[in-house]
Amino acid sequence: MAERRVTIGWAEGLHARPASIFVRAVTATGVPMTIAKPGGTPVNAASMLGLLGLGAEGGEEVVLTSDSEGADAALDRVAKLVQEGLDELPAA
Repeated sequence: MAERRVTIGWAEGLHARPASIFVRAVTATGVPMTIAKPGGTPVNAASMLGLLGLGAEGGEEVVLTSDSEGADAALDRVAKLVQEGLDELPAA
């Protein structure tokens, strides 16, 4: 199982626009992954409802995980997006 711990770089956290960017980015990787607060219950990272249910705020740490093929590269890209508060998925 590949895992990345990352601090949310969007000031507003994973809400509204950043959540939409995040879900599109996860879907674009083609790699199933989960997201959770440390010690919390993981949710499907491609689910807008699951993501909003986390209530993840800017500056909080989240844990991204996947056990699929290509997980390391996909998690690295999504982790960079989250940490830097980017508007789109970084190039592979």
